[in-house]
Amino acid sequence: MLKEGDTLITSRQKDLLKMIIEEYIKTAKPVGSKSICERMDCSSATVRAEMSNLEDLGLLEKTHISSGRIPSEKGYRYYVDNIMEPKKLSGEDMLKLQCIMDNKSLTISDVIEKSMEIIAEMTNYTAIILGKSSKDNLVSKVEVIPIDENNLVAIVVTNKGHVEHKNIYLEGHVSSRDISKTIELINKLIVGTPIDEVSSFLEFEVKPIISNYVEQHEILYNAFYNAFNEFTNINHVNMAGRVNMLNQPEFSDADKIREIVSKFDDKEIVNAIKEEGNGVNIYIGSENNFDDDVTVIKTKYNINGEVGTIAMIGPKRMDYDRVTTLLNYIVENINK
Repeated sequence: MLKEGDTLITSRQKDLLKMIIEEYIKTAKPVGSKSICERMDCSSATVRAEMSNLEDLGLLEKTHISSGRIPSEKGYRYYVDNIMEPKKLSGEDMLKLQCIMDNKSLTISDVIEKSMEIIAEMTNYTAIILGKSSKDNLVSKVEVIPIDENNLVAIVVTNKGHVEHKNIYLEGHVSSRDISKTIELINKLIVGTPIDEVSSFLEFEVKPIISNYVEQHEILYNAFYNAFNEFTNINHVNMAGRVNMLNQPEFSDADKIREIVSKFDDKEIVNAIKEEGNGVNIYIGSENNFDDDVTVIKTKYNINGEVGTIAMIGPKRMDYDRVTTLLNYIVENINK
């Protein structure tokens, strides 16, 4: 007998669980005893009995539409922690990624983005990049749109094409002339500045002189300083293969599709994917904050001042070993 965590499982049950999970990952169809008994060289009755034992342990589930079994969330977790082995990258996969990494004309953020696009295409899952490109992400333009007397929308455009907007509340009536002068001053002094340095530029370059040009300078300076301070903490989101989730048989239900798509559009939910731990980490179903019906595999990167998270989102029936290997490959090779 083998004891893994709190679950007692025999060597034969471990082999059986591995076969069922890997078969289900490939086919998305419940696995019956007939397809397993020849590979295990034992009777169909023995396989059924062991399937029943694994179900009692909470590692398998029986579906209503078939006599076969599918892995439970607990079963996937057991597989990931105790059975799964890293899958060797195929020559074709490696060549596709290496072509991007060998392209010296690309910035690190571009290499990461294009590599994740390739992985999304390879796996038919959704790739997400949350990054703060501090060195290359420079402020290109700042604009404001007045909403009413006390509310504005500030829009920041960077040289990398990122566009962010922030609602600004002004504590008091401010003339349109003062707003225009403030924006003119900000654009004159901070265009070309890395976005994560804007707050300090406002403090040391704009604050000392704004009173010379703007009558209600305190209200405007405080409002814009707070807005830019929040901009520097925003993850820039890139997504590839978002429609890939619609190709998974688990998500054929229209309501579920709408739910998943709406979550991809929710910046707060997507930003929560940010990874704080080390290595490639796997969050199955209820373990992630995105959706109970998906798995999120993610890792953080910190390369030459570029920090962020790369993640793959797919069904719980995910090709865990392959995705883990692909993410590891990107992080390990991106800076070579």
